[in-house]
Amino acid sequence: MANTSSRTLRLLSLLQTHRYWPGAELADRLGVSARTLRRDIDRLRELGYPVEARRGVDGGYQLAAGAALPPLLIDDEEAVALAVGLQAAAQGAVEGLAESSVRVLAKVAQVMPGRLRRRVEALRAMTVPADWGGPAAAGVDPEILTVVALACRDAEALRFSYTAADGRHSERHVEPHRLVCPGRRWYLVAYDLMRHDWRSFRVDRMAGPRSTGERFRPRELPAEDAAAFVRAGLSNRPGPYRAEALVDAPAETVRARVGRWGTVEEADGGRCRVVLAADALEWPAMVLGTLGAEFQVVGPPELRDLVRELGERFGRAAEEG
Repeated sequence: MANTSSRTLRLLSLLQTHRYWPGAELADRLGVSARTLRRDIDRLRELGYPVEARRGVDGGYQLAAGAALPPLLIDDEEAVALAVGLQAAAQGAVEGLAESSVRVLAKVAQVMPGRLRRRVEALRAMTVPADWGGPAAAGVDPEILTVVALACRDAEALRFSYTAADGRHSERHVEPHRLVCPGRRWYLVAYDLMRHDWRSFRVDRMAGPRSTGERFRPRELPAEDAAAFVRAGLSNRPGPYRAEALVDAPAETVRARVGRWGTVEEADGGRCRVVLAADALEWPAMVLGTLGAEFQVVGPPELRDLVRELGERFGRAAEEG
């Protein structure tokens, strides 16, 4: 939902900046096909935005002159998805995308009802940027994100159920500090009142978070910021798998693709050695498969078996029926 809604908002922003847009130019600015552009235009019309179309070789689109624009009609979950998607884009390294994402995020907040705007603003303000070059974040319940963000903003203690990596369940009572999204996961950095120490919690392992109404005076975090705290914890917590491979490409090229989620060192013959720590082997297999170069799995054997299985599966998928 976030990708489609974010693109629709950007389309609306572009239509507001020019009186008339040729269809091909508008589709190119959005990075979509003419067919997808027509669908997005139809979606704007369904929401009540008066978009006029001109047909022919020089055809294009424009907003009707003098028309009053209605507010964007989205529900709670869509509002949070938009805020998360646009904030991630604003922190990204894609040229030209960050600035436009900031503008759209400001616009969408302005047209939201006050209740939604407060939730989105809390999520934006309480999330610490942590662009470490990892893959996209895993899905998290938007309701949990906003409950946690509001507790961080209002300095109110939280209670929630938590499932650890080994499957053990526990009840937690914490003073929430900040949310961090370092690429793959969302984390809450908080002071654990039951263990009397700072902790980071994966948000997708939290259940039933609820504010207790207990206000607290924020403590000093023993790190530069919440992102640095999460990074330090992750670096000291290796995954159950250590995936290693030799890649037929220069280390500098591969390092730019892998980011900080693994180590890349020069090897012999123009190759490099890649080591990735992961909770599951599907992610290292995906990373290695998208490097755009030949590679050889060093270990573990389970990764070699998985890559072989995936290769056979993709081969079957490419066969003509």
